[in-house]
Amino acid sequence: MNFELTEEQQQIKMSVREFAESEILPHVMEWDETQYFPVELRPKLAELGLLGIIFPEEYGGAGMGYIEYAAIIEEIARIDGSVGLSVAAHNSLCSNHIYTFGTEEQKQKYLVPLAEGKSFGAWGLTEAGAGSDASGTRTTAVHSNGGYIVNGSKNFITHAIVCNTCVAVAVTDKEKGAKGISAFIFDKSMEGFRSDKKENKLGMRASETASVVFEDCYIPDENLLGSEGEGFLQAMKILDGGRISIAALSVGIAQGAYEAAVKYAKERVQFGHPIAEFQAIQFKLADMATQIEAARLLTQQAAYLKDNDKRVTKQSAMAKLYASEVAVRVSEESIQIHGGYGYTKDYPAEKYWRDSKLCTIGEGTSEIQRLVIAKQLLKS
Repeated sequence: MNFELTEEQQQIKMSVREFAESEILPHVMEWDETQYFPVELRPKLAELGLLGIIFPEEYGGAGMGYIEYAAIIEEIARIDGSVGLSVAAHNSLCSNHIYTFGTEEQKQKYLVPLAEGKSFGAWGLTEAGAGSDASGTRTTAVHSNGGYIVNGSKNFITHAIVCNTCVAVAVTDKEKGAKGISAFIFDKSMEGFRSDKKENKLGMRASETASVVFEDCYIPDENLLGSEGEGFLQAMKILDGGRISIAALSVGIAQGAYEAAVKYAKERVQFGHPIAEFQAIQFKLADMATQIEAARLLTQQAAYLKDNDKRVTKQSAMAKLYASEVAVRVSEESIQIHGGYGYTKDYPAEKYWRDSKLCTIGEGTSEIQRLVIAKQLLKS
């Protein structure tokens, strides 16, 4: 397998890099400090096709594959993990769930505006009592009068406040456990659907994270995704692809932290020499660069398999696990290379480190990834 990007893919990558450096970089710390979600980026992201990257043009998408997708997320996250996370969540979760399991009518009604970038999408799986144990969902959907009455809540939802469309799962038959969970498309205008508490986070502070609440929210039968009882399995399949985007997000954060460390090491003079000339610093940079490249290759492998309709459960979990932990290590080393300045907000190292930690938690913790990988390895 040759993972060298084609000329067209390189052009896409560079255009996204230029966009991130011109439209995002000047505002990164302001948005982070104020926890401001930059809604004004939406039409600009849409114009570049970045809110419908992996969807066919017939549904308003850009018609790209996961190789391009990973490169795009990496380039955005290299500048700001928050914006990278928002783009990843919009594409991989809400929009992709509708694209993968929705009817043609559902795709036309909900996916097209999402892919065209006319609205943001949210995706609800996690609850207060159902994090890593997603099968422990407590939100209920009771069938009534040609639809369902939904009650419950979802936590840690990207775009919970700004979204127009939300895909979420609820229990339709509690006796069946995970096989009694179903997925639904919610319109934010539905009575009984509302956003709730916005989280005050360590990192990714410009990516909106809040709760959604369902209070006797009526949803018609036609908003059921697939059949009753398929929601949990659907969600697990969506996470297979979503973990590729989190791996790419991790690679981008690590790359940004590494580049910041290299720049500082060349400029910082101690004992009469730039610290980049000291072997201790050189070894750190060598290890950082090697780990980033390994993480990128794992991510590209998973993306390649996804583009070729191969099962990616193991590969996406491996990529997500390794890349996310590399992002944390590299970001921490970047702070160390910066010394005391790395602990201040005058330099970008501390923000990369704060942002990186989410990558080992979101869309399945590192511990869950290890369980997923082990299960695949031990299959008879």
